[in-house]
Order: sequence, then C-alpha cells, then structure tokens
Amino acid sequence: PTLFPYTTLFRSRTPITLTDGEWQGEPYTAGGPSRPGIGLVKDFRLSGDLNGNGAEEAVVLLWSNSGGSGTFDYIAVVGRDNTGTPLNLATAALGDRVKIRSAVIDADRIVIDVVQAGPRDAACCPGQKFKRTFKLADHALNEVSSEDQGRQSLADLSAVEWVLTRFNQNDALPYGIEVTLRFDGNQISGNSGCNQYSGSVIEENTPGALTVNRPMASTRMACPPPADEIEHRYLTALQPISQYSFRAGQLVLTWSKDKKFGSMFFVPR
Repeated sequence: PTLFPYTTLFRSRTPITLTDGEWQGEPYTAGGPSRPGIGLVKDFRLSGDLNGNGAEEAVVLLWSNSGGSGTFDYIAVVGRDNTGTPLNLATAALGDRVKIRSAVIDADRIVIDVVQAGPRDAACCPGQKFKRTFKLADHALNEVSSEDQGRQSLADLSAVEWVLTRFNQNDALPYGIEVTLRFDGNQISGNSGCNQYSGSVIEENTPGALTVNRPMASTRMACPPPADEIEHRYLTALQPISQYSFRAGQLVLTWSKDKKFGSMFFVPR
C-alpha cells in the first residue's frame, strides 16, 4: 500500500510505497551507508470494523529506521477506497524499540499490550509494561488510554504454553514436528521435538536478561529424522539463551555462544 502519513517521516513530499514489504530512501550523503527505511512486519495483522462503515479494516505493524540504532514501530490502519484499492487511513507511533506482547481489536478499538522503556530504562532494554488503546476517528488514529501494568518479568510467560515456530527469521520447523516450552516460576519444561526436557533459569537484573542453568534433564528416547536434528538444534540453542523479548505477539529467545548468535520464535498455544 501507499503510506501517505510516512511522507513526513523523512521530509519527503511524495508518497512512500512499500515494494515486497519494504522501502529504502536515498543515502543521506552520496555514497554513504546510512539511509532511511520502512518495512512491514509480516507476522502481524488484525482485522475488524474500526470506523462503523460495515467493512473490515486491516491493522498492520511497520518498522522504520533513519539510519541510527533506534527502530521505531508504528501501527497503520488500511482500508479500501470506492474502487477497492488499498488505502492507508491513519497511522500512529508506538515508539522506539517497543515490544508487542499481544494485540486485539475490541469493538472499534485497537488494544495493544507492549513492553517499552520506563523512566530508568536504557533505550536498548525496555522493561515497563503498558496496555495502550487506540481509536480511529476523523482520519486519525488516536491513543485514548495508556495503562501502566508494572515491570516485565518471567511471570508474564507462565500463563500459556509456547510453541516454537522457527529458528531465526525464516527457518520454519518441518510440518508435523512440535517443540514446546513452559515457564513455571524459574522452572522450564516442554517437548523438544521427541523427548521431554526440564531445567531452571535465572532472571537477571537487566530487563529481559535470562540465563539457563546447566545441566538440563531430558528423556532419552531415540528419535527418527528430522525430529532428531530439530531436537538437537533446539536444545543446543536453548542452553546459551541470554535474553527473552517479544515481537508482534511472539516470544523471542536470543542466544549467543562463541561469537555466534541466533533467535527462536514462539507463539502462545
């Protein structure tokens, strides 16, 4: 879609159009590496009638980066004009490095649970939970309430069972193999694709920082391929986990070891 509100982000007077979900502007200096960009977060989409016209609008999530370390997220409402052409109706900023825990359309309002920077948080490490509500009116997406819900903690992960969907951004699990993760206080457990496993974790002082204690316990049933490969990969990545975060309603566990790093993405069952 053509995103008219984004013409003001980078001082452009022409509409910005996403091609294959992304847009990149010209470098700030000729031949320089730094340039503005906008992209569609492909794992996020809500739909509902937000303006009472009887037709459903879509709510999408976009990221923008002006070339620095910050990544700013926005929610955008997309409808259709009289010819059926998609049209960006309104856009609202969420902020720098805001993490979306969950999002729903409740009647005619968009309700988003986020983790964002609190008064004492560094920009890199947001840790304050808010429930933010937006309403579409008069061609604008207005934030009508923001409810502080306290600090992020492992307790936020304990209400559901998490199911692994992919390693890193694009490496999805093979069909028919399920890897699960449960948090119960500082205990973790689940199915690693074939066997059951359990262990414990330590939540560090920095928001989202996490350490998995060793060793972990696991049953020893022989697993057929490709479950054996997935199980080995999962348990190998789980041991050096250093951070948990959220992205478009997903739980993201990030690991680092021997100058290598990666992520695992989970959805609530």
